[in-house]
Parts: sequence; structure tokens; C-alpha cells
Amino acid sequence: MEHRKSYVLVALFAFLLLTDIVIAASDGGKGNGNNGQGGQVDKGNGGYDGEGKGNGNGNGNGNGPKDKEKKDKDKKDKERKEKEKKDKEEKAKKDKERKEKEKKEKERKEKEKRDKEQSEAAARYRMLPPYPTGQEQAMCQGRGACYYKTLVCPGECPKRKPTKNRNTKGCFIDCTSKCEATCKWRKTNCNGYGSLCYDPRFVGGDGRMFYFHGSKGGNFAIVSDNNLHINAHFIGTRPVGRTRDFTWVQALNVMFESHKLVITANKVTQWDENTDAFTIRYNDQLITLPEDEQSEWRANSGQREIVIERTDERNSVRVLVSGLVQMDIKVRPIGKEEDRVHNYQLPQDDAFAHLETQFKFLDLSELVEGVLGKTYRPDYVSTAKTGVPMPVMGGEDKYQTPSLFSPTCRLCRFKPQEQPLSADI
Repeated sequence: MEHRKSYVLVALFAFLLLTDIVIAASDGGKGNGNNGQGGQVDKGNGGYDGEGKGNGNGNGNGNGPKDKEKKDKDKKDKERKEKEKKDKEEKAKKDKERKEKEKKEKERKEKEKRDKEQSEAAARYRMLPPYPTGQEQAMCQGRGACYYKTLVCPGECPKRKPTKNRNTKGCFIDCTSKCEATCKWRKTNCNGYGSLCYDPRFVGGDGRMFYFHGSKGGNFAIVSDNNLHINAHFIGTRPVGRTRDFTWVQALNVMFESHKLVITANKVTQWDENTDAFTIRYNDQLITLPEDEQSEWRANSGQREIVIERTDERNSVRVLVSGLVQMDIKVRPIGKEEDRVHNYQLPQDDAFAHLETQFKFLDLSELVEGVLGKTYRPDYVSTAKTGVPMPVMGGEDKYQTPSLFSPTCRLCRFKPQEQPLSADI
């Protein structure tokens, strides 16, 4: 009996001991998992100190695959939004540039249209006998708002061609939609659009000023288009120690159809204000203008009218090739004071007479070329450096021609028409 009781007690003790071991093992498997790797589950490897690599329940607090996917998605969303923002800003910038370009092109075309209408206004009226006061009047004959209306010159400028152009404005009869007679100077404006003056300084079709040096004795295409080409011949000097020439425009050759109109400043030793210092030739024919401010010369090419008229007593003319170009041209020398200030160091036997010209172009294409011509293109962007006293435009290699009479250069567009051969009868 006693032996049986002993066996029961031993079995009960063993059962209690086994129960304690099972409970301890179960508690150790529930580690906190703070050092776990992702959401990995390591069942049964939990340490007794509760710092196992896994979570006995598979609920570790580490960055598992789902957290990584979320971060990748957030990153991609951020990059996408940044790209959308950048694309939107780029689109807004391009839209602004396009609108500015369209506005600029519209303004250019409107200006060309106005210039063309104004230049051809002279052919749209018939002069009537002047008023007793001496004021000239004309009847408009072009179809439009001014058709058959009579315009009278203002008292401040009673004549279209005043006898003293230098000090008096001329009457400009405008039979376009403006339908008015106004007073205007008949001379070159070296600060206006399309001007070419001084040591060649240009004001382009975009209104920006730039210098183009060229070279002494060189010839360059100022304008080259489908139906118009203008070359300029440069004269100059290079004082000792300088790396480039001082240059001025001494002659222009206006080429259209198969014709050539050449205006040249003559070489003179001493400047004389009372003597003409220019020569004009049309197809090699010498043009003589009487010494009268109201004198003019006219010719017809078959398609266009050419008009040359004095705008001052001496050395100042206006040249019109109808439908293509109008030029106000003045011949002037380099004075002694100008020579001293700029240190040109000119020789004593040459006054360096040169041309100051302002162009009004009446029918340029959108692909026009030339030192000045390209500034009238709708997509033109100036390459001259801004914010400097003398912004210089390059391009000598692109626009240099073999001679004053050649329309050939790297970017020139003009092709002269061949003169038809007359058949023998």
C-alpha cells in the first residue's frame, strides 16, 4: 500500500514539472520581434529573453514587402506630379512665346502693309490747282474710303516738295484709309526702323540696334529675297595697333528683276556742301538730277516704276522702286572733330564720303536674308550681345559677295531674271 502511494506521488510530481516546462517554453516563443527582419515568422526559435528575431504570432513590426511597395508607389506618384508640373510650366512658356511671336508677326505685317500703302499713295491721287494761299491740293483716285476726296496741304507745310527741305517739312498726301495730308521730314532717320548709318550701325526690323563691321573693300548682302537684292560696298581704314577696320557704306546696288540701280558716294578730297558728292546709275545709265530741290527722275521697268527725287538742295535723295522698297539717302563726310573723337586717323586727302540710308521694305517674304533683311523675319531672334554699348552682329562669311554687282553669297536667295531676247524681224 505504501509502495503504491509513493508511485502516485512521483507521477504527480513529474506531471507538475512537465507542465511548468511546457508553460515556460510557450512564453519564450512570444518574443517582441523589434529586431525582426521584415514580417518574417520564425516559429519556435524565440529566446527565453523575449528578443527573438521573429514574432511567434507572425506579427513582426519591421518594414515588410507591403511597406516597400507603398514607398515605391509614393515615390512614383511624387515623380509623376513633378513631371506633370514641369510639363505644364513648359507648355505655358511655349504658349506665351507662341503668342508673342504671333503678335510680333501680326505687327510686322501690319507695318509692312502700312508702309506699302503709304509708298504707293503718290500714284493714287491727281494734283489740282493750288489754293491762292499756295497750299497744294489733290484728289484721291484709289478705291476705298478716300476715293474722290480732295486733300489740302496744311498751312505749316503747303508744298509736297518744299524749296528748303533742310529746314521745312514737306506735305505728305495719304490717300489710304487715313485720308489725310500731314507734315513730314523728308530725310533719313538714323534711329528709325531699317536705318543704316555711321560706322555701320543698323536698326533692324525688330527695332534693335546693332553694328556690323564688315571689312574695308568688302561687299555684303544687306537684303536678299525672292524679288529684291541689295548689296553694300564698304570703305574703311585701320589705324596702327587696331585689330579691325573702321568701315562705312560707300555704295548701294539695288537689284530687282534684271535691273540694277546703283547709288554711290564719290571719293572727295575736301568736302564742299555746295557740290553733289553722289552718282546714280540705272542699268549703267547715268542719272542726272537738275540742281533743283523739286527735280525728279522717273523710269518704268515694265513691272515697276522707279522714282528718284531730291529731298534737299544737295546730297540728299529719295529713291522708290514701287512695290519693293523706298530709301531715304544722304551723303555725308567724316568731319575733323568726328575723326579726332573716334581716333579714326583718316588720311588728309580723303573726306570718306559715305551713305546714310533708311529703308522701307514693301514686300519681303518670311524667308528674307541679309545683314538687315533677316531682322524682318517673323522667327528672327537677335544674336547680338545685349547690355553693351556696341552690340556687334557677325555673319560676314554668310553674306559676303564677290562684288557690288553680284547677288551670290552663302545664304543669298535672289535670282535675277533673264532679259528676253528680241527676235529679228
